[in-house]
Amino acid sequence: MHFREKSPMDEDEIIKNTNKISDEWEIIENHHLQRIWKFPDFKEALKFLNATAEICEKENHHANYELGWGFVKTLIWTHDLDGLTKNDFELAMKFEKVLTNE
Repeated sequence: MHFREKSPMDEDEIIKNTNKISDEWEIIENHHLQRIWKFPDFKEALKFLNATAEICEKENHHANYELGWGFVKTLIWTHDLDGLTKNDFELAMKFEKVLTNE
């Protein structure tokens, strides 16, 4: 579910929400979530990127990506508020389900 936040989370709120996502996510400067996903080759990395991009389109909440051979780096934050919100943690959880649902 996509909630409309009015302001980004403070540090305490961010910490409370980290238990919703994998330990493989990093909180960068209390501003965005970052994770590097590893894959056996470029094709599998691209497949994951495309699947998560579909989620972004459906949610109208878009991640930033870096794609390379065997990896996808994802950055998530709420761009219009320039920080983290509950929506970002929800999107991260949906990304995690992509690999477990295949």
